[in-house]
Amino acid sequence: MSFLRESPQMRIEQSGRMLTLLILILIALGGTATVQCSVNVTQYHNHENRDGLFIDPAFTRSAAAALKRDTNFLGTVSGNVYAQPLYIEDGPGGKAMIITVTESNNVYSLDAANGSVLWQRHVGQPVPKANLPCGNIDPMGITGTPVVDLPSRTLFFDAMTTPDGGTTKKHLIYALNVDTGATNAGWPVDLNATVRFGSNAFNSTVQGQRSALAVLGGYVYSTYAGHAGDCGTYFGWLVGVPVSDPSTVQAWSTTRLGGSWSVGGIASDGGGPIIATGNSPGATTWGGGESIIRFAPGALFSGTTNDHWTPTNWMALDAHDLDLGGSGALIVDVPGATPSKLILALGKDGNAYLLNRTNLGGISAPISQIPISSGSIIQAAVTYSTSQGVYVVCADTNKLAAFQITPTSPPTMVSAWRVSQGGRGSPFVTSTDGSNNVVVWGIGAGSDQRLHGFDGDTGAVVFSGGGANELMAATHNYQTAIAARGRIFVATDRKIYAFSVPLPQPPPLVLSNPTLLQDGSFQFDFTNVPGMGFSVFRTTDLSLPFTQWTQLGPVTETLPGQFRFIDPPANLGDGPRLYRVHSP
Repeated sequence: MSFLRESPQMRIEQSGRMLTLLILILIALGGTATVQCSVNVTQYHNHENRDGLFIDPAFTRSAAAALKRDTNFLGTVSGNVYAQPLYIEDGPGGKAMIITVTESNNVYSLDAANGSVLWQRHVGQPVPKANLPCGNIDPMGITGTPVVDLPSRTLFFDAMTTPDGGTTKKHLIYALNVDTGATNAGWPVDLNATVRFGSNAFNSTVQGQRSALAVLGGYVYSTYAGHAGDCGTYFGWLVGVPVSDPSTVQAWSTTRLGGSWSVGGIASDGGGPIIATGNSPGATTWGGGESIIRFAPGALFSGTTNDHWTPTNWMALDAHDLDLGGSGALIVDVPGATPSKLILALGKDGNAYLLNRTNLGGISAPISQIPISSGSIIQAAVTYSTSQGVYVVCADTNKLAAFQITPTSPPTMVSAWRVSQGGRGSPFVTSTDGSNNVVVWGIGAGSDQRLHGFDGDTGAVVFSGGGANELMAATHNYQTAIAARGRIFVATDRKIYAFSVPLPQPPPLVLSNPTLLQDGSFQFDFTNVPGMGFSVFRTTDLSLPFTQWTQLGPVTETLPGQFRFIDPPANLGDGPRLYRVHSP
């Protein structure tokens, strides 16, 4: 929805010349008065630290409580979905788009406004479960969440394919043009043909891929484990492919099993990739399993104790199938704590482990450890800060468990609240500015099939799931969702659901001081919401469509909520000129 406001005509005389100016004020905000910087969700849990935090001024707690599903949003796709959707602005035709991938090896770009298809690609036949040694996904195609590299406008993902009905299995890393769906030159990368580490060769038949991909330092990274059931001789792999040169693949693997299963995949604090690995039953010498491992760019592991942490009881965890690799590393900073740069690890043993990010410590005790779940943790966690402190929230079977990390020396973990989320999804978080109006969202995956929202400080219910229209279908364990532009998008089997918060009427722009300056420039000021972004467009012919108006440039915010634009004298001439102030 657009809101058009027109001021009265203003007459300004200079040097005996009459200049008539018609100022048209257009606010194109979809009905919301929000900070209009660019919004893109390019990766799992929104950031490379995997915090799961989405900053959106539309998500006040009162607005979140009134969340409704957009029943006019189409969102129809072919295939089952385990991956998180992505959100990219300025897509085909300038439209914002939702990107989703399916186990049928279909890739979709959907119009974020109405859910219609902008483009779609099928990248090969998926592998039937009957042609795999074990597993619980049928068929197996694209499972892990893709990643978008905005500078190159490229979408990366891993697809498991078969060219001959299931006899031959391949993991292929694809790179598609995010605006058209066309495959980039030199891609896909066939991991069977290119991935080696020592004596280990990549074998797609026994390797599963459910982890989110990441782009860091010019590489696209993906991790691999086995299939559900732990069949065959698989390894925990980290594969790094240079974005600009896919012919030079780099890789690292564990020495035996030790898969990297985590849905969040690769995390980073701005350096190289950090991954979690799982159990390697039967191992008597540590070979990379049951660990948090930090790599240098290009999948290079130093082997030093600074760059890995392994619990002292790792062999016991191995023996009982209690992986650390079921949930990924979460980057957490706690100001005032010593150390303050931390990693949170979660295990299938139900424990949370707090680690020193600057020196992981090798095989050693963690900084802090507490039991947080009565069952295996295979979901991703989130972290956020409020005036009350730094929180982490993770899934405890069908509940969400929140705890604070204390700013002490050393930091510890203290239980904050525990609530039912109606299923076993991975949480995500919204905030109006990064620390206020924090709402933790859970998904009733595999159970009540609803969204649930909770106060980030207290766990009090903010959104209780809605009514009949808000019911979803075919959600899966560890699925998560995203928030963008006052909406939440959830990807499920054959359907993308869109939910919206009620959007306030945008405030009018209050015009002041239209002035012809001494150098011949034309200046006008106005007031509006602090932090808003505006651009000015001009025409001399009101009959022209807005697409043919001339974009003059951005508006300067001189003081909070006070904006000024100056049209230079070189642009001025006789006769009327019409201006539109447009946001974003």
